[in-house]
Amino acid sequence: MAASAWGWRAVPDRVLVTGAGGQIGRALLAAAWPAGLAPLGLTHAALDIADAGAIDRVLDESGAVALVNAAAYTAVDRAESERELARRSNAEAPGLLARATVARGLPLLHLSTDFVFDGRKGAPYREDDAVNPLSVYGATKAAGEAAVRAANPSHLILRTAWVFDAAGRNFVNTILRLAAERPELTVVADQRGQPTAAADIAATLLRLLALWREGAAPWGTWHFAGGGETTWHGFAEAIVELAAPRLGRRPPVRPIATAEWPAAARRPADSRLDCGKLERAYAIRPRPWRAMLADVLAERLR
Repeated sequence: MAASAWGWRAVPDRVLVTGAGGQIGRALLAAAWPAGLAPLGLTHAALDIADAGAIDRVLDESGAVALVNAAAYTAVDRAESERELARRSNAEAPGLLARATVARGLPLLHLSTDFVFDGRKGAPYREDDAVNPLSVYGATKAAGEAAVRAANPSHLILRTAWVFDAAGRNFVNTILRLAAERPELTVVADQRGQPTAAADIAATLLRLLALWREGAAPWGTWHFAGGGETTWHGFAEAIVELAAPRLGRRPPVRPIATAEWPAAARRPADSRLDCGKLERAYAIRPRPWRAMLADVLAERLR
């Protein structure tokens, strides 16, 4: 912390947050930060994380004490045809961030995804399970994880799943729009996972940053996703049910198989994440996903 020219005054240390325009980035900037830390949010326009020179300049000019990488290429289907763009953002850029931070003795917190798994385990995935992505998006995210691990020992990789917030382009807002327009919805019912609110992910990252400031070293790979489980169909039904009083209607949600909904990218059929490691180590336990959804819908429908 720095001293003011007018006397001693606590000035928070800066933590760079890339991807500040995305769901988790926005949630981080809106959250209550640990004492002594403050975010400096950077959108893609402010920092291209695939530009090594730009990363060096921002880190040096900002005097940041840590970096949270919430930036990523997340268009799962489009990644199948935009492979180079996905690789640059998700695989190469995290390695650049890791090398730049380790050169300055800074920790790197990096977001990843359940899509690094193939969904064939038949049980929730642990952090030490082998990755086997089915899509370009999943493969590039797995490569990004590996690059971070290889370059900066003071790294924290947080895998999460099915992220949503009140304002982003996500499943919740798509279902709300369709529920207002259509007499019936059809949603895939044979893919299983855990919806997770961006605000809860942000709160978890900040708790881990606070632990670091207190002298702990929460490095390694961790899982955090909404408590419980559901399918995309079950998720859609919950959205329609909870939003019905404000929407004034409740269209039926018809279950369909993945094969009935052609998509460019293959998705894991069961990508549930085991979050027990985080709870055992730091008593961080995810809230039920329906509670997260209720909070987000209350914000969205106000």
